Amino acid sequence: MHRTDSEEEIAEFIRIRGITRCPTACVSPTQGSVGAADRAALEAHAVARDRLQRAKIAAHARSFWPRGFVN
Repeated sequence: MHRTDSEEEIAEFIRIRGITRCPTACVSPTQGSVGAADRAALEAHAVARDRLQRAKIAAHARSFWPRGFVN
């Protein structure tokens, strides 16, 4: 299998520095695939997180408005 320059640079970096965990070495592409159920769960999580963030931002913004200013 042909190694790209980036793979060789990553391997050299790990060899020189003695890295045992994977901080920046994971920049190489992977061959994994994500199942449809996991993609759907991730999308649902992102939507819920976005909804919660928007609610927090709105509540924070309302704290600066005087009562009766907005319906």
